[in-house]
Amino acid sequence: AAAMFGKPRAGGERGPPGATPECNVAIVGCRGAGKSALTVKFLTKRFISEYDPDLEDTYTSEELVDQQPVLLKVMDTADPDGPVNCERYLRWASAFLVVYSIEDKRSFAGCRRYLDVLAAHGGGCARARPVLLLGNKLDMEPYRQVTKAEGLSLAAAFGCAFFEVSACLGFEAVRHVFHEAVREVRRAAPRRPLALAEEVSRTPAPAALGALSTVTYKEMPSLARAKLVTVKSSRAQSKRKAPTLTLLKGFKIF
Repeated sequence: AAAMFGKPRAGGERGPPGATPECNVAIVGCRGAGKSALTVKFLTKRFISEYDPDLEDTYTSEELVDQQPVLLKVMDTADPDGPVNCERYLRWASAFLVVYSIEDKRSFAGCRRYLDVLAAHGGGCARARPVLLLGNKLDMEPYRQVTKAEGLSLAAAFGCAFFEVSACLGFEAVRHVFHEAVREVRRAAPRRPLALAEEVSRTPAPAALGALSTVTYKEMPSLARAKLVTVKSSRAQSKRKAPTLTLLKGFKIF
């Protein structure tokens, strides 16, 4: 995926003037937590029930987050052995979604391993590369094994945000989590004013006021409606570009 998109930029770093800012989000967690289902729900508003758990894909979508465009790249990771060989997304991602299933105590215990690895990678600072803890499968409430209080407690211990959602229920809650990841990256990035021009007034100012500089905010052009653009690459495809996306091949759609 990294080869396909070129050299990754650090979270919040902007490209050439006029370019859309990028945000790389890696979705990690134990097998069966619903990472792929969440990814496809976000991209297509649909729920899948069957997919290849060993397939790792990266997708790109143009989004509007708080009326600001962003090129959101999502890596749906596949870690059959847990966070062992994870350098590929540790270096690539601007933010991480750590996912577990609320009806699987083992997936919750497993996500702590990911949080430990991410904390060590970030030098113990969650703000460097934001981490969001996500309890999935909220629709399985009758079979819940992990309480919301447990999720909140784990998130507080690692200083990260916490959400509970369901990939097979409402789309808005899922989209909110992905957009919140973008917001966290923006908050962590160095503050830079957008479309800001500073002009020093050449007109002599009254002595009582002294010389003042005039700051003028240029009027931003109206933003076009965000257009979904998706790209797929797997480990086997990482060395060649895929001009089109067969996103749902092999998936059962409901």
